Amino acid sequence: MKLASKIGLGSVQFGLSYGISNTVGQTSNEEVSRILDIAFRYGITTIDTAASYGTSESIIGKNEANRFDIVSKFMPSSFGVSIKEQFENSLIALHVNQLYGYLAHRPLELIANKKDWDEVQQLKASNKIAKIGFSLNDPKEYYLLKEANIIPDIVQVPFNYFDSRFTEILMELKEKGAETHTRSTFLQGLFFMDKNQLSDFFRPFFHELEYLQATYKEELSASLLKYVLKQPFIDKVILGVENANQLKINIDGLATASYLKPVTNQFPDALIMPVHWPRI
Repeated sequence: MKLASKIGLGSVQFGLSYGISNTVGQTSNEEVSRILDIAFRYGITTIDTAASYGTSESIIGKNEANRFDIVSKFMPSSFGVSIKEQFENSLIALHVNQLYGYLAHRPLELIANKKDWDEVQQLKASNKIAKIGFSLNDPKEYYLLKEANIIPDIVQVPFNYFDSRFTEILMELKEKGAETHTRSTFLQGLFFMDKNQLSDFFRPFFHELEYLQATYKEELSASLLKYVLKQPFIDKVILGVENANQLKINIDGLATASYLKPVTNQFPDALIMPVHWPRI
């Protein structure tokens, strides 16, 4: 199997200005069209999105979304909109009749309100969704959901060269037949930033960043991507790009990219989880 076939396309940057290294803002509608066309030509079959990603769903919907398997996400009904209504709104925005995957964006809320999970299961039973599950940030979330007998068909978790916290969970889920997706391959572009652009909060990363950038130079992004794609317990690697050229460079570079040896340092959660990062 070609490594590129494991790539899924992330779309948060289609609807929002996103990423610590982003200096150009939200991707233009015209560039989104180019990205999606190139993704389709390269055999990418999955797009990851969410109603909370600004205008992402509607922009994808204007670009033949039915060419792809769409994975979207929902918020708790306690936020004011039922799961069914959120789902129908996503279908309308995306111009599709069904979703491949539907994930809880705040999965721990399912424990307190199991009616939301029941409703998602009903949508799956009606063949409007192929797979249901959740998007996780912390391994502890998975074990709490497992204890509550909330079992996914599909999950999405962060995983990259610096962050392997979910390895055992992904292996367990894969063994049980769940589909495993990962995100944050480039840590919002942190891997490519000059340390002088970063605050002292990121100092524990500096030595590793300097080494990676000096050693792998232009092939660093493809090498980081190849590292994640090579993991046998990962089914899809959700890759976010700001423009079509980035997508082409990353995919074309896989053939010659170096394979990175596992990093020896273990970084604290606050460093590898962007939710804890200060604003630059």
